[in-house]
Amino acid sequence: MLVSGRNNVIEILKNEKLKNKIERVIASKNFNEENILKLITQNNLKVIRKEKYELDKIIKNNHQGIILEVKDYEYTDLEDIIKEDKCHILILDHLEDPHNLGAIIRTAEAASISGIIIPKNRSVSVNETVMKTSVGALYNVKIALVTNLHQTIKELKKKGFWIIGSDMSGVDFREIDYPAKSALVIGSEGFGMGRLVKEACDFVVSIPMYGKINSLNASVAAGIIIYEMNRK
Repeated sequence: MLVSGRNNVIEILKNEKLKNKIERVIASKNFNEENILKLITQNNLKVIRKEKYELDKIIKNNHQGIILEVKDYEYTDLEDIIKEDKCHILILDHLEDPHNLGAIIRTAEAASISGIIIPKNRSVSVNETVMKTSVGALYNVKIALVTNLHQTIKELKKKGFWIIGSDMSGVDFREIDYPAKSALVIGSEGFGMGRLVKEACDFVVSIPMYGKINSLNASVAAGIIIYEMNRK
């Protein structure tokens, strides 16, 4: 997995969990950012120097002259996420935008969410954009890949979880209690929650809208409800 951009590179080089996952450092021949080069030296890493046009071929984003090749993210077993007695988790119902996933991961890490569940098919997975958007939070969050969300929700219910969906048709998200074992479902950007997933929810909540628009970005909505879950 490739990560570029000075801020992202600094986050990884400073992170104790991440720096051991760096496999290669590639920089343009005229890259001379002293603080980054110092961190690279401190981590006993060597810099491979290339022409700018060669970096342009490696990654299309604005790499700012520095690229890290990092080991791919390793997904977690579902059982490892839900083993605690007090456990708040997120279920992402076929999100497609990697920027949304990255932002949700960052919020989940900040709010100490136990883990995130995403489906294997028809959904965004962890990639370079997710890594970049999460700005270093990715490797501090457990993410499980599952084959069938509806079946996974059934298993969670058997283990004592309450399933809370988010949808425009739900009750005010501030009006319900959030049990110690709760799973919050965030629907896809274009279609919301799938029918079977929605029907499996114990509660469906919504965020009141006071302006002229009728919905929020998935990552923003997730952040608002996550912190209400923690507060309750």
